[in-house]
Amino acid sequence: MQDPARIRPKMFPPPEFPPRKPARFARTPPAVFPPILGLLGLGLALKRGLGALDMPTGMADAALGAVAVLWAFAVFAYLAKLARRPRVLAEDMGSLPGRAGLAAATMGGMLMAAVLAPFAPAVALGLLWVALLAHAALAGMLARLLLRGSAPARSPNPTLHLSFVGFIVGGVGAAALGQDQIAVALLYATMPVAALIWGLAAVDFARVVPPAPLRPLLAIHLAPAALLSTVAALTGQAMLAQGFALLAAALLAALVLGARWLLASGFSALWGALTFPLASTASALILTGWTAAGLAVLAAALVVVPWIAWRVLSLWPGNRLAAKTNAAEA
Repeated sequence: MQDPARIRPKMFPPPEFPPRKPARFARTPPAVFPPILGLLGLGLALKRGLGALDMPTGMADAALGAVAVLWAFAVFAYLAKLARRPRVLAEDMGSLPGRAGLAAATMGGMLMAAVLAPFAPAVALGLLWVALLAHAALAGMLARLLLRGSAPARSPNPTLHLSFVGFIVGGVGAAALGQDQIAVALLYATMPVAALIWGLAAVDFARVVPPAPLRPLLAIHLAPAALLSTVAALTGQAMLAQGFALLAAALLAALVLGARWLLASGFSALWGALTFPLASTASALILTGWTAAGLAVLAAALVVVPWIAWRVLSLWPGNRLAAKTNAAEA
């Protein structure tokens, strides 16, 4: 037996000074995309709200233009990270903020198609298809991860809506481009998926109350109802649109009543999950004729969504957001 006195302690490399800085864009966090998606949704909701009031929509178009530049820069930054080490995509997909953020990135591309439709329809249609295909690829990756993961990893959570129901955002872009057949196909393809995730999540919620830091993600359950209502309204299916608008209103009321419980852990990057559902609900209510309620939600969203987006995106410089959301490094 070796003399304990002669056992050398394990050697560790000396700390770097000054600390090593990651290469530019090497830690671009997917968590930047949910608040940007919320800003895009807010711009479209504002445009619909101004239209409902017979007011010029130029202010909304200007705001959407600014957010479009922000979305494009975020996509460029993440693609630069991906080009450095493609394997980083699978690593980001392994975390909850990562997979939610990447789904929001491609959903943002679908909304960008709606933004660009009045100005460059050919570009918008191409972007719509690229975003749908990229979203399908990410959904396939997530499906494989869930099938191979442990039982806790497969438990239903609200972010599943983003990956598997997020295709419905393409219906907004398709309707804006006059591609109603595509919009209707996406509507009917995603309805049963949304219903399945709602049902599984309800059963899981009855068994296990989510920990306080993850509760803001529950707001994502609102988004499918609002988007299904929106696409149904844009494609002339009034009864369906009204039904989902009623569901969205009920879910929003529940979230507002439980806001103190929902946000008990204080501000975090996961608050980005609150932005797009709120903006989408404003659009849905306005489109289905609940104008006063829609404008009230829009007024609240005009305060809440930019504030959350600023708080989250201000963490991006200096890799603070990457550290808080465990983003992979290329």
